[in-house]
Amino acid sequence: MSLKPIFKIAAGMLILLAALYASYQVVTHSSLGSDLQPGTPIDELNGVVIFYNGGVNETYGRNLTADGYNLGIRYQCVEFVKRYYFERFGHRMPDAYGHAKSFFDPALADGALNTMRGLTQFSNGSSTAPAAEDIIVFSPSLLNPYGHIAVIAEVNAYAVIIAQQNAGPILSSREALVLTQSDGHYRIQDARVLGWLRLPSSASTSAAAGSAPLSGEEHP
Repeated sequence: MSLKPIFKIAAGMLILLAALYASYQVVTHSSLGSDLQPGTPIDELNGVVIFYNGGVNETYGRNLTADGYNLGIRYQCVEFVKRYYFERFGHRMPDAYGHAKSFFDPALADGALNTMRGLTQFSNGSSTAPAAEDIIVFSPSLLNPYGHIAVIAEVNAYAVIIAQQNAGPILSSREALVLTQSDGHYRIQDARVLGWLRLPSSASTSAAAGSAPLSGEEHP
Protein backbone atom coordinates (compact mmCIF):
# COMPACT_ATOMS: atom_id res chain seq x y z
CA MET A 1 0.00 0.00 0.00
CA SER A 2 1.37 3.41 -0.97
CA LEU A 3 1.98 5.90 1.83
CA LYS A 4 1.61 8.90 -0.48
CA PRO A 5 -2.15 9.38 0.15
CA ILE A 6 -1.55 9.29 3.91
CA PHE A 7 1.22 11.88 3.62
CA LYS A 8 -1.00 14.07 1.47
CA ILE A 9 -3.83 13.90 4.02
CA ALA A 10 -1.42 14.67 6.87
CA ALA A 11 0.05 17.60 4.97
CA GLY A 12 -3.42 18.91 4.22
CA MET A 13 -4.39 18.67 7.89
CA LEU A 14 -1.26 20.58 8.91
CA ILE A 15 -2.00 23.33 6.41
CA LEU A 16 -5.58 23.56 7.66
CA LEU A 17 -4.47 23.75 11.30
CA ALA A 18 -1.91 26.43 10.45
CA ALA A 19 -4.57 28.45 8.63
CA LEU A 20 -6.98 28.13 11.56
CA TYR A 21 -4.29 29.21 14.03
CA ALA A 22 -3.34 32.19 11.87
CA SER A 23 -7.00 33.21 11.61
CA TYR A 24 -7.41 32.91 15.39
CA GLN A 25 -4.38 35.14 15.96
CA VAL A 26 -5.70 37.77 13.56
CA VAL A 27 -9.20 37.81 15.05
CA THR A 28 -8.07 37.94 18.68
CA HIS A 29 -5.33 40.53 18.15
CA SER A 30 -7.20 43.05 16.01
CA SER A 31 -9.95 45.62 16.51
CA LEU A 32 -11.93 44.33 13.50
CA GLY A 33 -12.49 47.79 12.04
CA SER A 34 -13.26 49.66 15.25
CA ASP A 35 -11.94 53.24 15.40
CA LEU A 36 -11.58 53.15 19.19
CA GLN A 37 -8.12 53.16 20.73
CA PRO A 38 -7.24 50.69 23.50
CA GLY A 39 -7.67 52.34 26.88
CA THR A 40 -10.61 54.48 25.73
CA PRO A 41 -13.38 54.64 28.38
CA ILE A 42 -16.54 53.08 26.93
CA ASP A 43 -18.78 52.58 29.97
CA GLU A 44 -18.85 52.75 33.75
CA LEU A 45 -20.58 51.00 36.61
CA ASN A 46 -21.05 52.86 39.89
CA GLY A 47 -18.22 55.18 38.96
CA VAL A 48 -15.75 52.44 37.97
CA VAL A 49 -14.66 52.85 34.35
CA ILE A 50 -14.79 50.12 31.70
CA PHE A 51 -12.05 50.53 29.07
CA TYR A 52 -11.87 49.40 25.45
CA ASN A 53 -9.31 46.64 24.86
CA GLY A 54 -9.46 45.96 21.12
CA GLY A 55 -8.64 42.34 20.21
CA VAL A 56 -9.51 40.05 23.10
CA ASN A 57 -5.95 38.74 23.44
CA GLU A 58 -4.29 42.16 23.33
CA THR A 59 -2.55 43.27 26.55
CA TYR A 60 -1.18 46.60 27.75
CA GLY A 61 0.83 45.87 30.86
CA ARG A 62 -0.07 45.02 34.42
CA ASN A 63 -2.20 47.41 36.47
CA LEU A 64 -1.00 47.69 40.07
CA THR A 65 -2.30 49.81 42.94
CA ALA A 66 0.00 52.35 44.58
CA ASP A 67 1.08 49.75 47.14
CA GLY A 68 1.61 46.98 44.58
CA TYR A 69 -1.64 45.00 44.72
CA ASN A 70 -2.22 43.31 41.37
CA LEU A 71 -5.43 44.38 39.62
CA GLY A 72 -4.67 42.45 36.44
CA ILE A 73 -3.57 42.95 32.85
CA ARG A 74 -4.93 46.06 31.14
CA TYR A 75 -7.68 45.97 29.73
CA GLN A 76 -8.71 42.38 30.22
CA CYS A 77 -11.96 41.27 31.89
CA VAL A 78 -10.22 40.32 35.15
CA GLU A 79 -8.68 43.79 35.49
CA PHE A 80 -12.08 45.49 35.48
CA VAL A 81 -13.62 43.07 37.98
CA LYS A 82 -10.74 43.28 40.45
CA ARG A 83 -10.48 47.05 40.03
CA TYR A 84 -14.23 47.33 40.61
CA TYR A 85 -14.08 45.37 43.86
CA PHE A 86 -10.99 47.28 44.99
CA GLU A 87 -12.44 50.74 44.26
CA ARG A 88 -15.95 49.97 45.49
CA PHE A 89 -15.22 47.81 48.52
CA GLY A 90 -11.47 48.01 49.18
CA HIS A 91 -11.39 44.27 48.52
CA ARG A 92 -8.06 42.54 47.94
CA MET A 93 -8.19 38.94 46.82
CA PRO A 94 -5.88 36.63 48.82
CA ASP A 95 -4.78 35.12 45.50
CA ALA A 96 -4.21 38.17 43.30
CA TYR A 97 -3.48 36.24 40.10
CA GLY A 98 -5.21 33.76 37.80
CA HIS A 99 -7.25 33.60 34.61
CA ALA A 100 -10.97 34.28 34.72
CA LYS A 101 -11.88 30.60 34.90
CA SER A 102 -9.88 30.19 38.13
CA PHE A 103 -12.23 32.53 40.00
CA PHE A 104 -14.75 29.69 40.36
CA ASP A 105 -13.78 26.60 42.36
CA PRO A 106 -15.96 23.65 41.25
CA ALA A 107 -14.91 21.65 44.32
CA LEU A 108 -16.73 24.02 46.69
CA ALA A 109 -20.25 23.48 47.97
CA ASP A 110 -22.85 26.05 47.02
CA GLY A 111 -22.62 29.03 49.36
CA ALA A 112 -19.13 28.15 50.62
CA LEU A 113 -16.28 30.63 51.07
CA ASN A 114 -13.85 30.75 48.17
CA THR A 115 -10.70 31.43 50.19
CA MET A 116 -8.56 32.18 47.13
CA ARG A 117 -10.82 35.12 46.29
CA GLY A 118 -12.13 36.00 49.76
CA LEU A 119 -15.69 35.76 48.43
CA THR A 120 -18.74 33.57 48.93
CA GLN A 121 -19.34 31.34 45.91
CA PHE A 122 -22.71 30.27 44.49
CA SER A 123 -23.22 27.75 41.70
CA ASN A 124 -25.47 28.39 38.72
CA GLY A 125 -28.72 26.80 39.88
CA SER A 126 -28.23 27.92 43.48
CA SER A 127 -31.06 28.57 45.93
CA THR A 128 -29.43 31.99 46.39
CA ALA A 129 -30.32 34.40 43.60
CA PRO A 130 -27.64 36.43 41.81
CA ALA A 131 -27.55 40.07 42.89
CA ALA A 132 -26.22 43.38 41.64
CA GLU A 133 -22.45 43.72 42.10
CA ASP A 134 -21.86 39.97 42.24
CA ILE A 135 -19.03 38.64 40.07
CA ILE A 136 -20.28 36.26 37.38
CA VAL A 137 -17.87 33.60 36.10
CA PHE A 138 -17.95 31.96 32.66
CA SER A 139 -16.19 28.74 31.69
CA PRO A 140 -13.70 28.53 28.80
CA SER A 141 -14.90 28.02 25.23
CA LEU A 142 -13.33 26.70 22.05
CA LEU A 143 -11.91 30.12 21.12
CA ASN A 144 -11.40 31.35 24.68
CA PRO A 145 -9.42 28.94 26.88
CA TYR A 146 -9.21 31.44 29.76
CA GLY A 147 -12.89 31.91 30.64
CA HIS A 148 -14.53 35.27 31.29
CA ILE A 149 -15.77 37.28 34.27
CA ALA A 150 -17.97 40.33 34.65
CA VAL A 151 -19.87 42.29 37.29
CA ILE A 152 -23.64 42.00 37.54
CA ALA A 153 -25.07 45.49 37.02
CA GLU A 154 -28.76 44.70 37.46
CA VAL A 155 -31.08 41.80 38.24
CA ASN A 156 -34.81 41.62 37.55
CA ALA A 157 -37.33 38.79 37.52
CA TYR A 158 -36.34 37.70 34.03
CA ALA A 159 -32.76 38.68 33.36
CA VAL A 160 -29.31 39.44 34.69
CA ILE A 161 -27.56 42.45 33.09
CA ILE A 162 -23.79 42.24 33.22
CA ALA A 163 -21.12 44.91 32.80
CA GLN A 164 -17.95 43.59 31.20
CA GLN A 165 -14.57 44.64 29.91
CA ASN A 166 -12.94 43.00 26.87
CA ALA A 167 -16.08 41.32 25.55
CA GLY A 168 -14.62 41.74 22.05
CA PRO A 169 -13.75 44.63 19.74
CA ILE A 170 -17.28 45.00 18.33
CA LEU A 171 -19.40 43.65 21.20
CA SER A 172 -21.17 45.63 23.92
CA SER A 173 -19.94 46.20 27.46
CA ARG A 174 -23.48 45.29 28.61
CA GLU A 175 -25.23 41.99 28.03
CA ALA A 176 -28.56 40.58 29.20
CA LEU A 177 -28.73 36.92 30.22
CA VAL A 178 -32.00 35.10 30.82
CA LEU A 179 -32.68 34.26 34.48
CA THR A 180 -35.17 31.57 35.49
CA GLN A 181 -36.44 30.30 38.83
CA SER A 182 -37.74 26.80 39.47
CA ASP A 183 -38.42 25.06 42.80
CA GLY A 184 -36.55 27.77 44.66
CA HIS A 185 -33.43 27.58 42.51
CA TYR A 186 -32.05 30.29 40.22
CA ARG A 187 -30.39 29.54 36.91
CA ILE A 188 -28.82 31.85 34.36
CA GLN A 189 -29.62 30.32 30.99
CA ASP A 190 -26.14 30.32 29.52
CA ALA A 191 -24.27 27.02 29.50
CA ARG A 192 -20.97 28.79 30.16
CA VAL A 193 -22.08 30.44 33.42
CA LEU A 194 -20.47 28.57 36.31
CA GLY A 195 -21.86 30.76 39.08
CA TRP A 196 -21.42 34.01 40.96
CA LEU A 197 -19.31 35.37 43.80
CA ARG A 198 -20.04 38.06 46.37
CA LEU A 199 -18.56 39.63 49.46
CA PRO A 200 -19.31 37.71 52.65
CA SER A 201 -21.93 39.54 54.75
CA SER A 202 -19.39 40.70 57.33
CA ALA A 203 -17.09 42.03 54.60
CA SER A 204 -19.97 43.89 52.96
CA THR A 205 -20.83 45.52 56.26
CA SER A 206 -17.21 46.50 56.90
CA ALA A 207 -16.79 47.92 53.39
CA ALA A 208 -19.93 50.00 53.77
CA ALA A 209 -18.54 51.35 57.03
CA GLY A 210 -15.32 52.40 55.29
CA SER A 211 -12.98 49.80 56.77
CA ALA A 212 -9.45 49.22 55.52
CA PRO A 213 -8.95 46.91 52.50
CA LEU A 214 -8.48 43.21 53.16
CA SER A 215 -4.87 42.07 53.23
CA GLY A 216 -3.52 39.56 50.76
CA GLU A 217 -0.26 38.29 49.35
CA GLU A 218 0.37 37.95 45.62
CA HIS A 219 2.17 35.27 43.68
CA PRO A 220 2.58 34.53 39.96
